Amino acid sequence: MRKDVRILLVGEPKVGKTSLIMSLVSEEFPDEVPLRAEEITIPADVTPERVPTHIVDYSEAEQSDEQLYQEISKANVICIVYSVNNKKSIEKVTSHWIPLINDRTDKDSRVPLILVGNKSDLVEHSSMETILPIMNQYQDIETCVECSAKNLKNISELFYYAQKAVLHPTGPLYCPEEKELKPSCIKALTRIFKVSDLDNDGVLNDSELNFFQRTCFNTPLAPQALEDVKNVVRRNMTDGVKDNGLTLKGFLFLHTLFIQRGRHETTWTVLRRFGYDDDLELTQEYLFPMLKVPEDCTTEFNHNAYLFLQSVFDKHDKDRDCALSPEEVKDLFKVFPYMPWGPDVNNTVCTNDQGWITYQGYLSQWTLTTYLDVQRSLEYLGYLGYSIIYEQESQAAAITVTRNKRIDLQKKQTQRSVFRCNVLGARGSGKSGFLQAFLGRNLQRQRRIREDHKSLYAISTTYVYGQEKYLLLHEVMPDFDFLSETDLACDVVCLVYDINSPRSFEYCAKVYKQYFIDSKTPCVVIAAKSDLHEVRQHYSLSPHEFCRKHKLHPPQPFTCNSTDAPNKDIYTRLTTMAMYPHMAQADLKNSTFWLRASVGATVFAVLGFAMYRALLKQR
Repeated sequence: MRKDVRILLVGEPKVGKTSLIMSLVSEEFPDEVPLRAEEITIPADVTPERVPTHIVDYSEAEQSDEQLYQEISKANVICIVYSVNNKKSIEKVTSHWIPLINDRTDKDSRVPLILVGNKSDLVEHSSMETILPIMNQYQDIETCVECSAKNLKNISELFYYAQKAVLHPTGPLYCPEEKELKPSCIKALTRIFKVSDLDNDGVLNDSELNFFQRTCFNTPLAPQALEDVKNVVRRNMTDGVKDNGLTLKGFLFLHTLFIQRGRHETTWTVLRRFGYDDDLELTQEYLFPMLKVPEDCTTEFNHNAYLFLQSVFDKHDKDRDCALSPEEVKDLFKVFPYMPWGPDVNNTVCTNDQGWITYQGYLSQWTLTTYLDVQRSLEYLGYLGYSIIYEQESQAAAITVTRNKRIDLQKKQTQRSVFRCNVLGARGSGKSGFLQAFLGRNLQRQRRIREDHKSLYAISTTYVYGQEKYLLLHEVMPDFDFLSETDLACDVVCLVYDINSPRSFEYCAKVYKQYFIDSKTPCVVIAAKSDLHEVRQHYSLSPHEFCRKHKLHPPQPFTCNSTDAPNKDIYTRLTTMAMYPHMAQADLKNSTFWLRASVGATVFAVLGFAMYRALLKQR
């Protein structure tokens, strides 16, 4: 909402503009009226909306046209004052003042106008009959007020309506000609309804209505008040209430009713609570709250964020198969202005046999986004209403910023849950196959992936000494001459070569010597396509000799050309090395490092799966 309001009073001479301002300030009619009142500021604590209000007078005798134009451009709302007993001043409203104001304001951001009929104490009749056609002709006119500066009639109301026209404008919400909400308002309220419909059954039940009421207005509705609201809807439409809950149509009808009865502030309070600005767009402050991420720190979701995401998944997994069908994914993202997940996501995370994203895959994709682009995650959580549903100040409350990686290395322990492995290798060495195998896909399944649906990332969970961790694999495109900071910044490196291609290992060796030989980042050499015949590599040292010389683990044989899902031991080993880089170096000559990691992975994968099944049954 605006931080202040600037009200400008214009009109013909002698209609009482200055008298209105002085009567408001002194609460009595002035004996002597100057040509023009000085600009006054009403403090926030004495205005109904708690917003400082500046009231500016205009005098044709004291000010030039240029000064008038400047005031028009600065005003948030303009009161066109006429005298109810002066027909010429009424005619000037349409013949002079409205055209002048429209010429001096941008068409897309017109200033709201209020028609003010002063000197009502001098006549017994109302000017409304003359004014109503004018109001119908010009959409910018918010309202008309008849008042009297002399007997103080409707003076406070006049300035309240002026303030309200700025803070709670009708224009963006409602079309008076059609007598219905505008499309942008319907779109915003529909998102609010879907966010508030916590069980996604298409109606707001009493519990959801109460939560909505408390969220927006800090007070719940009494049971009788709830029934009264629903009865109002029932009396006006047949499909506004269903199963004793409020439907979307009923919800939109209520807001139409509020606006028609002059209670725009009710709808605006709801819109602003859910992050909307005066143009019915979600504000940058709402979508992108302040979050500082120091260098060498990473971003992860905390426990509450995962609970929220689980509730969102449950809300949209209608058939309870623990996977999201394309229709269910579409339904989940209806509260977004665009579809955030493309077809590549299905090849970044785990899916079921039908290619649908599983519960685990869904959480993995959110984890990936938070790690790579936390601002995007904050935006997505904003669309889903995280801060509202979890009653937090902002989405930033969902994020854990990990401590500096250097401190982890010094203390030889980490609290992080997400570890990045950059996968490098020559073209055709098997990097993509290595990523897809992590998601449980053998070569046969991988061949069905469309070229334009491929992903350079794969993320899933592994178990290291009983702890569930996320391993994020990133395929780095082979460009030996230039590897960016992003290509090099990771927790563990995989150097992949094809044992059946004689020049494949040379790339790995050169990359290692150029970029990683003096690095503290653990490196693992992967002998990919190990089901094929191994040929001699055209390099001065064999892969085994190279690893021995540079104190690396021996090349790890790997293939995804299997009948079943590929073996995942290597991924647990990579996560273990990422978590404990000091142990990876210390245990180089000790094969028990690999053995402990593998056995731990097998035991906890079985345990984890059993717990996962139990959780699904519970859900």
